[in-house]
Amino acid sequence: PTRTSHTRKLRGHVSAGHGRIGKHRKHPGGRGLAGGQHHNRIHFDKYHPGYFGKVGMRYFHKTKNQYWRPTINVDKIWTLVDAESRAKALENKELAPVVDLVKNGYAKVLGNGRIPKRPIIVKARYVSSIAEKKIKASGGAVVLSA
Repeated sequence: PTRTSHTRKLRGHVSAGHGRIGKHRKHPGGRGLAGGQHHNRIHFDKYHPGYFGKVGMRYFHKTKNQYWRPTINVDKIWTLVDAESRAKALENKELAPVVDLVKNGYAKVLGNGRIPKRPIIVKARYVSSIAEKKIKASGGAVVLSA
């Protein structure tokens, strides 16, 4: 509300706290980011180094599809198996759940972590050599799919 605003206290004080000499004018340095290469250069160089200029090459019509390759580590593959199938698979060594990684939003399997000694069939577009070794060591198989 108005009664709590700072101006109420300043009634009767001529310059309202902005000084007589410098005067409180509208936009003395220009609006916004004006003068970054001119009168405000020190501020830009000090607090925003690298703000101006270019770097690298331009890539016209870059399609992101060809770079789509989300990864998942071997130790997280079993989290994609639903609870019911997981319980069955962990009881019976003969059963191997099939995990289609592309359907789950992944393209590549990487080999970080450990994997239970239970067979699992992994369908993926790309598999690292270590991941393949670990999956096969657990009795599972890797199926490459487009």
